[in-house]
Amino acid sequence: MKSGNALAWLLIIFGGLFLLGKFGLGLGFLMGLIVPILVILLGAFAWRNGSKLIGGVIAIIGVFMLLGKLSVVIFWLAAIAAVVIGISMLTRSKNRF
Repeated sequence: MKSGNALAWLLIIFGGLFLLGKFGLGLGFLMGLIVPILVILLGAFAWRNGSKLIGGVIAIIGVFMLLGKLSVVIFWLAAIAAVVIGISMLTRSKNRF
């Protein structure tokens, strides 16, 4: 396989997934994560190629996009952590006395 073929296959796969999403057969949440991840990767490639300022800005924008997409997951993890910490504080205070 030629080195240029890998990028071509990735573009074909992502394009096909986007089209399936338009027809209602897509992967929904996963497709929403692909774009921010691609933006982060674009920033990383720009960083590695010597354009550190532009690469850093693009990567930070991608991170903020990804945080927006994962806000529901982050909320649930924070809620579960609060419950676990609260329970551990209650059981710890009972064991002291």
